[in-house]
Amino acid sequence: MAAALLNAGSVISHCPLDGVETARWNENELDIINKWAFQGEKIIHGNPSGVDNAVGTWGGALKYKAGEITPLKRVPVLRILLTNTKVPRSTKILVAGVRDRLKKFPGIINPVLDSIDAVSCKCEHVLEEIAEHPSLSHYCVLEELFDINQQHLNVLGVGHPSLDRLCQVTLSHGLHSKLTGAGGGGCGITLLRPDTDASVIVAVLQELRDCGYDCWETNIGAPGVSLHVPSALREEILHAVSGL
Repeated sequence: MAAALLNAGSVISHCPLDGVETARWNENELDIINKWAFQGEKIIHGNPSGVDNAVGTWGGALKYKAGEITPLKRVPVLRILLTNTKVPRSTKILVAGVRDRLKKFPGIINPVLDSIDAVSCKCEHVLEEIAEHPSLSHYCVLEELFDINQQHLNVLGVGHPSLDRLCQVTLSHGLHSKLTGAGGGGCGITLLRPDTDASVIVAVLQELRDCGYDCWETNIGAPGVSLHVPSALREEILHAVSGL
């Protein structure tokens, strides 16, 4: 949205598509897009981390720690299912709840936060290994990390029965899921191994939609905000855009 408005107002260039289907703005213009997108995040969430707007702008994957955001250098493209449980939630309320739980049980919650940090560091290491020498064993490790992380997030109080249901449905098909974002409903992601059979994906999508969820197959680690010619967009995206 920030890129579209800045482009329409000629604050950033029109990013000419000279015979290509997709183009990116230069670093300075991407920085402008990121800063304005962050202002939108502040209006919605109050005190956001800046991760969402940053990864949406720059693409790939980012590491956030102690308020500092750094890009991961070697990131493989991972196939996932993105599921919207359609359960509304307030990021402000969820963050406040975690803060209150930390104040009430510091001896319990601090070790959980330390463990989440260790999970993140291990995940970063595995992603680098996949980028260099991919093997199915790496995906098995990621699946375990998904499960551990989801359990930790439940301990922090940001889980929800709708997310538990997502994890149960996908696990019944041999797939592993976790919440993404603030939790408390909202969205979850499911890791798809390279050897995941198409019939499994079809079955999972149908079962999740039967639960009333919206679900799509997509990728993690893709490029950030870009300018596309219409012919480069998938049919379902063109259909969605035409309805705006």
